[in-house]
Amino acid sequence: MKKKATSKSIPPARPFIYKNRTLLCDSVPLSSLAEQYGTPLYVYSATQISERFQLFQQAFQDRPHTVCYAVKANPSLAILRLLGRQGAGFDIVSGGELERVRRAHKPALKKVVFSGVGKQAWEIDAALKAGILQFNIESEQELGLVAARAQALKVRARFALRVNPDVFAETHPYISTGLSEHKFGIDIKIARAIYRRAAKSKWLEPYGVSVHIGSQIRKVDPFASALERVTSLVAELRRDGHNIRTIDAGGGLGIDYSDAPFDPAHQVERYTAALAKGLANETAHLLLEPGRFLVAQAGALLTRVVVIKKNGSKTFVITDAAMNDLIRPALYHAHHEIIPVRQSSSKGTITADVVGPVCESGDFFARDRAIAQVRPGDLVAILDAGAYGMSLSSNYNSRPRPAEVLVEGKKVSLARRRETMRDQLAPEVL
Repeated sequence: MKKKATSKSIPPARPFIYKNRTLLCDSVPLSSLAEQYGTPLYVYSATQISERFQLFQQAFQDRPHTVCYAVKANPSLAILRLLGRQGAGFDIVSGGELERVRRAHKPALKKVVFSGVGKQAWEIDAALKAGILQFNIESEQELGLVAARAQALKVRARFALRVNPDVFAETHPYISTGLSEHKFGIDIKIARAIYRRAAKSKWLEPYGVSVHIGSQIRKVDPFASALERVTSLVAELRRDGHNIRTIDAGGGLGIDYSDAPFDPAHQVERYTAALAKGLANETAHLLLEPGRFLVAQAGALLTRVVVIKKNGSKTFVITDAAMNDLIRPALYHAHHEIIPVRQSSSKGTITADVVGPVCESGDFFARDRAIAQVRPGDLVAILDAGAYGMSLSSNYNSRPRPAEVLVEGKKVSLARRRETMRDQLAPEVL
């Protein structure tokens, strides 16, 4: 795998930069987006998403591969179409995500891998009818269900077992998936026997081996360790007579959410080298499932300061965005940089909790954070919110979900209009 992408040619880690003390996304002032579309507002850079995708394409250009974007990171139809038109496949975990791929870019259905521990019969049927690339199977019971649905539809189902290599990845426990104590995957030690039994069914085609050890992983050595074990299993399966054609390396490559320097091209280079080490001389078609790495730093949540409140020694900056719009800080205690849209010449700072109006003490974006001095009415941007921001949003407190816009250079496209109360009430029966 040739390393064409180098740190010398990379764009900035984030597409949000100041010009004349005004924060821009690509070439568009965020203040103009707030004026046109209101707040809270998710803003994404199509330019950076494409650049991140191309980093993977270039890094792996010397071997057969497909970059299957993890839809769960951000399922925006506009983003799916952007990536689909550039040749991406997709990693899905539900029938709903399958339908999103169909709506966004129908030709990409042939490059879909279907993961997830609880696939239902109707979802399996939809995937079989769509002709997806492969099912990533999480249990032998699930494999039996896939075989039964394939038989009912008179089609053959290609599958890969998602094996659990018992590799530890240093990440948040909620997003670690590669240990035997997790609900994901099948013990790699019993996988060979499951393939042997599955091969007896004319409705199942052993097609690949899959692994995914977690998310937001910054060290690349665990990827190499996991693939070494997978490659060894593939060799055994071929000796058993199985025509294994794909190795799905999963996703999980992490980013830096702090304001520290971050070189995405160098991170992809390190990742490429780790996978090459784990694969050794294996030539199977490589499937990659990046999600966060492609979209997280391309997105920001734009919000307006409503009130600045003091309670004793504490200062609270209350915004019109809340935990229902971006739950990562409350859910994971995740760090997101928070910066003003308009830089002040004073460069003064305050120490404050940045919070939303939802009736929960857990409704916060930052605690005891030194931030630029702001006043009611000022706009601030919560950075690195392109992944697991809108996709984890809700209507808690009967709040409408934000609008989303996609920026490319000077061009702005509305990707999703702001929800209305009519939208929220539409499914309910009185």
